[in-house]
Amino acid sequence: MSWRSRVLRGAIVLLIALRFKSIRESTPDVAELRKRAHRLSGASRWASRCLYRHSSTRPDAQLQGEWVWPNDGVQTDGVVILYLHGGAYYMGSPATHRAVTTELANAARARVFALDYRLAPEHPFPAALDDARFAYQTLIARGIAPGAIVLAGDSAGGGLALATLVALREDGVPLPACAILLSPWADLNADEESGGDAFAQSRRAMRTAAALYLQDASPGEPFASPARAPLHGLVPLQIQTSDAEALYQDTCRLAGRVMQSRGRVELSVWHGLPHAWHCFTPFIPEARAGLRLAAAFIRRYVPAASSPASSPASSPDARADGG
Repeated sequence: MSWRSRVLRGAIVLLIALRFKSIRESTPDVAELRKRAHRLSGASRWASRCLYRHSSTRPDAQLQGEWVWPNDGVQTDGVVILYLHGGAYYMGSPATHRAVTTELANAARARVFALDYRLAPEHPFPAALDDARFAYQTLIARGIAPGAIVLAGDSAGGGLALATLVALREDGVPLPACAILLSPWADLNADEESGGDAFAQSRRAMRTAAALYLQDASPGEPFASPARAPLHGLVPLQIQTSDAEALYQDTCRLAGRVMQSRGRVELSVWHGLPHAWHCFTPFIPEARAGLRLAAAFIRRYVPAASSPASSPASSPDARADGG
């Protein structure tokens, strides 16, 4: 690990204890946690803006969320990454993850649409899944080929990306080219201790988040816990995890089930890093390296990702907001 990652490990423990301790309570202060998450992501947004001075964000005319464009203003040939942010299904937003989507847009030289899906407890399962399915089908309706779309997400967003793939397969909708799952939370059954309950993630916090999201649904529901769904017929997956996070063993089991279903999966295991360490880009080198690894995977499975195209200003689907 880099020295910055070692510093981060200690800082996260202290931060959770002082500022996010209610995540482990049965009735967390959701509004306050959302505000704190937004404030704390401000440093990453600022650093990313300095690093990629010519990247831009733009709202969408129809979908809730934001488009993120690469630094140099050159997009790949129609390649779109549909990104689903993490936050345990009840916090987080495209803004809190803007550093991640900006880094990914630049590493993959692609447009990224970060979906602002509805959050629990106001909008429990399956609201987030419905929003993700709608966003994907809207992109296809605009003439974007499924083979030019990549699904990606971190933590709960990674689980949501997998659930979206399973739902699209069941609906008979053409699937995207591939999917990137970063520290995915794909199994909401958190009854057993598993992995190293390291830093930002604990089984108690997971149970609290699952209760907020599921409400009357069962944690075994395959669209809520897609790791327990039939996993045949999916697109190539890249899964990144750390051996120090609580979801590590769950993630390894998920990769094994995909292989048993004759699916293509690339499992990348990192050492000693906190859950969803990608969210700390650009401050820690492992975060940027993980997102560049994701970009390389995209280039392998989306042929258009290696050929630059025209300026993003030609897109009719986004409106500039000076972002």
